[in-house]
Amino acid sequence: MTTDSAVLSQVEAGVAWITLNRTAQRNALDIPTLKYLHALLDDYNADPQVRVVVLTGSGRSFCAGADLDEWAAAEARGALESYGWTETAHALMNRLYSLEKPTIAAINGTAVGAGMDLTLCCDLRIAGQSARFKAGYTSMAYSPDAGASWHLPRLIGSEQAKRLLFLDELWGSERALAAGLVGEVCADEQLQSVTAQLATRLANGPTFAFAQTKQLMRDGADRSLAQQLQAELAAGLLCGRSEDASEALRAVAEKRPARFIGR
Repeated sequence: MTTDSAVLSQVEAGVAWITLNRTAQRNALDIPTLKYLHALLDDYNADPQVRVVVLTGSGRSFCAGADLDEWAAAEARGALESYGWTETAHALMNRLYSLEKPTIAAINGTAVGAGMDLTLCCDLRIAGQSARFKAGYTSMAYSPDAGASWHLPRLIGSEQAKRLLFLDELWGSERALAAGLVGEVCADEQLQSVTAQLATRLANGPTFAFAQTKQLMRDGADRSLAQQLQAELAAGLLCGRSEDASEALRAVAEKRPARFIGR
């Protein structure tokens, strides 16, 4: 495991675990942390040994969103609009959302503002029973600024998204599950093991096919059905040339489970 003042990271059996580790600040995101996370994701995306990325938090919070101390300091020096937090956060959100490997958010506590938005950028979300979700923007007289206005209508529908954003309601894990904001809820003490089981399944899967599937789903909303079918054809040809596709056919012929290597 490598240790940073703000982030813990380790890779085990193809699974990269990233843990936000600013417990005194409830894992709030300052600019150095945003930049570190971005660089770490770049490294993991390029590393063939990493086949899944898990994002979680230490302590009782997943992430409290933007670092309000950094925000206040920027305002005090007259640099609120220019100190760079939003642009840096946007770069991280894009990097996480476009990662080629599957991503899982293991939500161990409160996820507020950009902390909630981090979870929305992940492919799959598992929440501990005590997890809480809050947009946090309108209470500060702001509109969303880290992707919530794009992700939420797609995940939970326009009306539920407006309710969460306009009223700034605090949603518990069960309401988040019912709305489709998360895909699974488990006991707090089981969060790591449940996440590890899912991550292991993905790490043992056909990584290249996952990457093609993610890209098809990202790009598909802007295409007609005919265009999407053409894109699926092209992606399928690429997948068919992969080593994992050859292994899948051998496994079927030999009546055994496939042993994918991720390429």
